[in-house]
Amino acid sequence: MKIRRVLATAVALAVTTPAALLAVSPAYADAKPAAQTQDQRKNKPTIKELEEAAAEAQKAYDKAAKAEAAGRVELEKTLDDLSEVNGTHPLAVASAAAKQAATDAAAAKTAADQAVTDAKAALDALTEAATEEERTAAETALSEAEATATAAATAKTDADTAAAEAGEKLDDARIAAVRAYGVLQSAAEDALAVKAAADAALAKAIKEAEEAGEGEGEEGGDCEPELDLTAEVTGLPNKLVAGTSTDFSVRVTNGSDRHMDEVLTYISVYATDKSGLKDTDKFFRLQWSSKSAPKWQNADADDYIDGVGALKPGAHADLKLRLTLDKATPAGNGVAFIAADFFNEDGTCGGAPSLDMYEFDVKAAGSKPGKTEDAKPSKTTKPGNTGTTPQGSTSATPVTTGTNGSLAATGSSSATTSIALAGGAAVLLGAAAVFVVRRRKTDADA
Repeated sequence: MKIRRVLATAVALAVTTPAALLAVSPAYADAKPAAQTQDQRKNKPTIKELEEAAAEAQKAYDKAAKAEAAGRVELEKTLDDLSEVNGTHPLAVASAAAKQAATDAAAAKTAADQAVTDAKAALDALTEAATEEERTAAETALSEAEATATAAATAKTDADTAAAEAGEKLDDARIAAVRAYGVLQSAAEDALAVKAAADAALAKAIKEAEEAGEGEGEEGGDCEPELDLTAEVTGLPNKLVAGTSTDFSVRVTNGSDRHMDEVLTYISVYATDKSGLKDTDKFFRLQWSSKSAPKWQNADADDYIDGVGALKPGAHADLKLRLTLDKATPAGNGVAFIAADFFNEDGTCGGAPSLDMYEFDVKAAGSKPGKTEDAKPSKTTKPGNTGTTPQGSTSATPVTTGTNGSLAATGSSSATTSIALAGGAAVLLGAAAVFVVRRRKTDADA
């Protein structure tokens, strides 16, 4: 699992502060030895960031484990209530009553069938000496017994059907209870996996730092936020349909007065199904091309695109992007994270202090998207920036972007989305932190 993915997931699990999202754009590392290559620098988060991610992962696991334990107790109680032996749930009572009615109907049919047999035997036993009245009475008794047996057979069929239907409803309720617990159980397992990965990443980073003497005696530059390095998306619609491809573009601009030797664009797509419980970005394929490299290329595993190259002060470069959704992509919600970093030969580096976030809806294959608009950007900012309230905090102040926009004013075209309704379950299963908080906040204020 890539470090960047681990850290982003750890933040999503906790939904308390976007601190670890800094690892997504690692241009904020405090110091990186000049001996490292640019590829190593761009992928390596700081120990502090890893510590923050590990702490958030621990909190998330603690919450998930507590929820799983409570869910297990609730499951046992629910299954007891749904027991046909002594359960008090209405479905259990109804099923038990239906089964008893079916048993009684079966007994009644057996008795009626025996009555028919006895009536036939009585009729057959009459001799030639029997009077007309005796023969008529025997025939009448047989006719009445046969009518009773027919009615009993019908009643038994109806009772059996009713018992089967009641049993199915009871089974469905039991299955639903087990599945509900399964969500919590899976969430705890996922949280534990993220915690283990975050702890392992931290331990590895500490070991590497100790072995390298933390770069003592080496000369190197510092990475710092660069407000004037921007990556602007145009043409990405706010609704995408499974089985289609969408072309859009990104313009990376060096608005600073410094020369940037190598500029990299970070683009990551995250999506879930309508329940918010299932990660679906595996169905997405991102490709890019540029003026210098016009052939379509797949974005690399680290979500970086190196098609920009160097940028002089005031210069810009355009990238063409193509996002393809497999036909099997479930309907749901998605978000694209965009940022840019730069690295210079002298070891200096930097990047935009926030990730631009573009939200979109995902429609099932064959759907009509209806009226679409370009997805609008919002930012997930570095903690401590003016105007930013840590997400998930107890403050009553609305969560804002790094400038002065309110999250409540943004969001996709869906007024009430399923990912927001999923609430804690979506968070536990790793939805992007800011994305989930934004959806939940938007729906609450709608």
